[in-house]
Amino acid sequence: MDDWFNRLMEGHELPPSRARELDERGFVVLTDRVTVEQADHLATAYDTAVASAAEDDVRIGSASTRVTDFVNRGAEFDDVYIHPPLLEACCRIIGRPFKLSSFHARTLRPQVSAQELHVDVHRNSADWPLVGFILMVDEFRPDNGATRFVPGSHRWPDAPEDVIADPRADHESQVLACGAAGSLLIFHGSAWHGYSANTSTRPRRSLQGAFIPREGRAGTDFRMRMRPETHARLGAVARYVLDATAPV
Repeated sequence: MDDWFNRLMEGHELPPSRARELDERGFVVLTDRVTVEQADHLATAYDTAVASAAEDDVRIGSASTRVTDFVNRGAEFDDVYIHPPLLEACCRIIGRPFKLSSFHARTLRPQVSAQELHVDVHRNSADWPLVGFILMVDEFRPDNGATRFVPGSHRWPDAPEDVIADPRADHESQVLACGAAGSLLIFHGSAWHGYSANTSTRPRRSLQGAFIPREGRAGTDFRMRMRPETHARLGAVARYVLDATAPV
């Protein structure tokens, strides 16, 4: 297990300037994740997977719809969670062996207000540090709910709800993480963030997930859900990050 962590740590796949941005601001957008053609293919696969998902895997909220477990929904999604710069970011932030905790689709509906600023994990949790990632299936723009961040907040001891009267309101220091379809957003789970208002007339699609320390409790037990055909196609790195060295 530790051998894989050391190999990933030595990958040097995350450019130094982007690594510094992630460390200083708490998030970074990698804009060269996929080509336009690949982004279009991914969007089609996304729609097909969401439409065919079992009812138990769909969560319809007030502003968005989630579909869980995109590990088992097609080979088109395999490269998202084993993207080398993402795994190197996990090595840097988590600092010890880690695993994938969640990987799901999220479609933000049009004409919804901004989400409360929040952190994905508190510092006293066994799941800290957490690395979040968002693959932009659609372009993230100021008008369609691009994720907002407060730069540097990943170093602060407090969560937004502890010190802000209205976490849903704009923060004076917030910036929007925008990018073309296919861009990959990587962030510290302790960074203050939340989607901004989608004032457009169209939904905004994304694939989202998180990595946590190996000993933490995953949001989705991918090993228990693993389909034989999924396990058969996975490479060694994917099996490592899924903590799935053998089929169940």
